[in-house]
Amino acid sequence: MTIKDTPEEWRITATATPFRGNKTSVRTDDVVMPDGSVARRDYQVHPGSVAILALDESDRVLVLRQYRHPVRQKLWEIPAGLLDIPGENPLHAAQRELYEEAHVKAEDWRVLADVYTTPGGCDESVRIFLARDLSEAEGKRFDVSEEEADMEQARVPLPELVRGVLAGELHNNALVVGAMSLTAALAGDGLDALRPADAEWPARPFEA
Repeated sequence: MTIKDTPEEWRITATATPFRGNKTSVRTDDVVMPDGSVARRDYQVHPGSVAILALDESDRVLVLRQYRHPVRQKLWEIPAGLLDIPGENPLHAAQRELYEEAHVKAEDWRVLADVYTTPGGCDESVRIFLARDLSEAEGKRFDVSEEEADMEQARVPLPELVRGVLAGELHNNALVVGAMSLTAALAGDGLDALRPADAEWPARPFEA
């Protein structure tokens, strides 16, 4: 038996968008259930995101500490950002985010994992990249504002991140998935077996 997610779409009898925000919106669909009944489902419509687990030559992961208002916490995270442009190549977006948030560039890119963050209430899909062969980016640092103006940066050994996840001390979705996926890859077939950076991403199709 192959364990694999598969596309499927149940019939929708009515749809509405009761809220539109700056980057996301809320959609309400009336969905026909298998028994023929109709159930209303509200969910956030999201453009998608990229996240970057940047691993340096000492096997440390670049992490950022940022205030997240919905959960009222400062979270340690890996660099990440929205796919602001429809059809944008996710690798290009990831390279941009790594430069803007950490002023770092990478020569080697792979796909670690593709995840739906909260599929019961949001259609956001995140592609998590592994970036290696790091160096400081050229040119002026990107001007940050709002929550990003208060960010801290650190480089942490991968085992310490895994320990923090299992101890309930680290909670950011992309950091948790990225750290655990990298640990599994290292213990399994190795990093060269990871998907290439331009691997197909059906959840968020893009142009090469």
